[in-house]
Amino acid sequence: MINPVANVADMAAYELADLQATLLSLAQNESAYPCSPLAIEAGRQALQDVHLYSDPDWLALREAIGSVHSLPVNQVLCGAGSMEIIASIIRAYSQAGDEVLGTAYGYLFVATACKQAGSAYRQAAEPLLQVDVDELIANVSDATRIVFVCNPGNPTGTRIPNAELVRLRDNLPGDVLLVIDQAYAEFDDQDPRAAFDLIERGNTIITRTLSKAYALAGQRVGWGAFPADIAVQVRKLLNPNNVSGVAQAMATAAMLDQKYMQGLVKKTAETRRLMRNTLTEQGWEVPDSHTNFLLMVLNSVEACRRLDSTLRNAGFLARGMGGYNLAHCLRLTIAKPEDMERVCTTINSASED
Repeated sequence: MINPVANVADMAAYELADLQATLLSLAQNESAYPCSPLAIEAGRQALQDVHLYSDPDWLALREAIGSVHSLPVNQVLCGAGSMEIIASIIRAYSQAGDEVLGTAYGYLFVATACKQAGSAYRQAAEPLLQVDVDELIANVSDATRIVFVCNPGNPTGTRIPNAELVRLRDNLPGDVLLVIDQAYAEFDDQDPRAAFDLIERGNTIITRTLSKAYALAGQRVGWGAFPADIAVQVRKLLNPNNVSGVAQAMATAAMLDQKYMQGLVKKTAETRRLMRNTLTEQGWEVPDSHTNFLLMVLNSVEACRRLDSTLRNAGFLARGMGGYNLAHCLRLTIAKPEDMERVCTTINSASED
């Protein structure tokens, strides 16, 4: 028998959502709406060139990102989803004997990426289901090489002000890399400039994705904003031609169609607001969310299982949060208004059982 290396053998398999074709999925945080028509047309035209390798420099896409976010092109890297970028950052800047510090309910893929790199993953507490800067600062050790923060958070949906991210950076050692995962930033109404300004310090990275607000989950396009010298090192670990030509064309068009994206976000946020109001009025605990999903906090694991079963029987697939040590919670992606009305009706019937 051939054995894998120890750190791979010790890894858990990536946990996928339990998707069933007969159910409406509220489990993947996908967009309730299709992507920009301009992106669809750009993808259709790009199909003519699929016999060619994609642009390894993602030049048109990086220029689009740079123009929208006022970033130099040489500070932007693109990946096959933000997961590829995150994994490459962790491999580039941590190894055996090093620690990566995240938060209690931070993105679980970071733990997997640390296993791949051989580094240790530690988590600071998140009181009230929210990132706590003081907890992070208190948990930094001599072995800490990277601090990883999701803002807004997944699966909590909560966020902290960008001023708190600045305070975190101010209180970290200069040789500790701060990575801020902003997969849901477009759903957050605060000005992102304060976070982007941290990049100029030379030790902060921001990662983003086009899977959520831009409705391109199936195309797997993510990007990151880096200090130029760090970008050079991380790029060594990205697969060449990692983003297909069709995906690059669609992502470029979607990025430049800010009006469409903002309209999609506005519709989603309004549905989220109405649903949260309805659920809290029914007596359920639902933290305020700055994403395209809501987290329901139940009184017990058993109550969570019962509600999950009720939703499945009604045709809805929620996402259990046991992997985050939140087995008493369910995460619900925001679907179209008519679907969420039916979800609320179903949940309300469960409260009456």
